[in-house]
Amino acid sequence: MNLNFSETEERFRGEVRAFVAAKLPAALRDKVLGHKRLEREDFLTWVRILNTRGWVAPGWPRKFGGQELDPARQLILEEECALAGAPPVLPFGPRMVAPVIMAFGNAAQQEYFLPRILNGEHWWCQGYSEPGSGSDLASLKTRAERRGESYIVSGQKTWTTLAQYADWIFCLVRTSQEGRPQEGISFLLIDMKSPGVTVRPIVMLDGEHEINEVWLDNVEVPVANRVGKENEGWTYAKFLLGHERVSNAALGVSKRALRELKAIAAATPAGSGRPLLEVPRFRDRIAEVEIDLMALEVMVLRVIAMDRERHTPGPEASLLKLHGSQIQQTISELAMEALGPYAPLHQPLALSADWAGAPAGPPLGPGVTGRYFNFRKTSIYAGSNEIQRNIIARHMLGL
Repeated sequence: MNLNFSETEERFRGEVRAFVAAKLPAALRDKVLGHKRLEREDFLTWVRILNTRGWVAPGWPRKFGGQELDPARQLILEEECALAGAPPVLPFGPRMVAPVIMAFGNAAQQEYFLPRILNGEHWWCQGYSEPGSGSDLASLKTRAERRGESYIVSGQKTWTTLAQYADWIFCLVRTSQEGRPQEGISFLLIDMKSPGVTVRPIVMLDGEHEINEVWLDNVEVPVANRVGKENEGWTYAKFLLGHERVSNAALGVSKRALRELKAIAAATPAGSGRPLLEVPRFRDRIAEVEIDLMALEVMVLRVIAMDRERHTPGPEASLLKLHGSQIQQTISELAMEALGPYAPLHQPLALSADWAGAPAGPPLGPGVTGRYFNFRKTSIYAGSNEIQRNIIARHMLGL
C-alpha cells in the first residue's frame, strides 16, 4: 500500500499553504501558536476567510456549498491550517448538525441553515448531555410537549461547549414516554435567543469558561424546527455522533502539539546537560507517539473514504475517537514531563493576548500546563473511551 500523497495532492498542499500564509492574520496566528485565549470573533474571522475559498466544509456536496474534496485533500487542508496556527473550524455546525440536516432535514431547513453555517452567521452548540445522562444518553429527561405548531421545551443540558457564543443549539428532547427510551426522542433546532433559554458557565480546572449549563424553561420551538420525524431522533443522534467521533481524531492539532513537544524537549536540558530530545528513553517515547499519530492518519483516511460510500461513519469512528484522545493526552503529558521544574503554575492571566509576562525556561511553557489540564476531558466527551471500547468489541470484534 502506497501511503504517500500524490503529486496532485502535494500541489493542493502548496495551494493551501500559500493561501494560509497570505490570508491568516498575523495577530490571530500568534494568539493560536502562543496558546492565548480565543474569543468568538477570532473563530469567526477565520471562518469568513476560509469561506472565500469554499473551505469551511470542504467535503460537503457542491449543491450545499461544499467543494466535495476527497479525504486526502480534507486532511491536507486541516493539517496545513493547524500547523500554520489557524484557529480550528469548530465542528458543531459544519461537521455535526449540518450532515444531519443534509441527510434528514427538509428542503426549507437545508436552504435556511446550511448557508448560514458556511458564512459564520450561525454559531452552533450541542444539546445532548444532561446531568445523569451522559454515556447513557437515552435516559435524557428534557421534555418537549407538542402544542399546535410548537413544542414547549423544558429541561437542562450540560457540558455545552462555547454555548456562551452560540446562536443556535441542536437538542435531543423527549417527546414520548412510550416504548424503549430510544424510541421517544426527537431532534430539535432551537434559537438560543428564545425566551426561557439561560446559559450558566462551568469553570474548568484550568480556570477557563469553555463549557456551560443550558437551562430551557418553557421554551417555545416551532415544529418546523424539528429535523425528521417525531420520536425518531435517536437515529439522527447516532448518525451525528459518528461524525463527531471522526472530527475528534484532531490530527492537525496533534501534529502541531507534537512539533511543540519536540521544540520543548530540544530546549530543555537533561541531567547530563544534553537537550532532553537527545536522551534515548525520552526520544523513544516521542517516536512512539509519532508513530501512533501516523497510524491514526491512515485510519482517518480509511474512515472518511467509507463515509463517502455509505454516507455515515460506522463503528470505525470509535477507533478514531479512542486513539485520537489518547494521543492528545499523551503529547500533553510528555510536554509537562519535558518541562519538569520549568512547568509554570497555570495562570489564566497568561492566556490573555496582551499579557507580557514570560516565566524563565523553555519556550511555550505558559500554554503547556493549561493544555494538560484541559486535555483530561478528551477521554470523556463524545462518548467515554470505555464506551468506545465496548462499541469496538461488540460491532468490530463480535465479542
